[in-house]
Amino acid sequence: MTDLKHPREELTKGDFTEVKNPFDLFGEWFEDARNSEQNDPNALSLATVDETGLPNVRMVLLKEFDERGFVFYTNFESAKGRELLFAGKAAMCFHWKSLRRQVRIRGPVSEVSAQEADEYYRSRPRGSRIGAWASKQSRPLESRFALEKEVARYTAKFGVGEIARPEHWSGMRLAPTSIEFWHDRPFRLHDRVLFTRAAPGQPWASERLYP
Repeated sequence: MTDLKHPREELTKGDFTEVKNPFDLFGEWFEDARNSEQNDPNALSLATVDETGLPNVRMVLLKEFDERGFVFYTNFESAKGRELLFAGKAAMCFHWKSLRRQVRIRGPVSEVSAQEADEYYRSRPRGSRIGAWASKQSRPLESRFALEKEVARYTAKFGVGEIARPEHWSGMRLAPTSIEFWHDRPFRLHDRVLFTRAAPGQPWASERLYP
């Protein structure tokens, strides 16, 4: 495993070819983003496709990552959830404007364990846990008042007791088969390095790409 505990200046020169494990490099870049981005360094665009092959994209928040993959949470009855379950694959893009960096990730997705989902759900603010019950995500809403009524109904239902995780709400883990790192350079001579592997768990190969 390549040691990434070198000065940040070396990374900003785009010297990625010595990196053997893209998760290490992502971790380094993510820490940089946490120190530089004013809002939501864990925000990413998530792309999926529906039954007709038409793509969809929206912003979500990364909640965890390790060498197993990148985890986010969603309502499985939403458009996003249905598309993830239908296709079984997705793509992500992180863009950290202050750092002039981008990371693109693609691969299969799978549901996290019930224990992982329960632990994360319990860590959420109480209002967010109630919201997971009250919102029929992606479906038509007759009025804002109708949503507020549902929130009030579930608030009364659960009172001050424990709020169980809805069965239709859980996490998805994207296990990447490709991760591309992009760093802005003058005159559009950017640095791009693509890591690929045949399947999750297989060794990584890397190559530099023309900008």
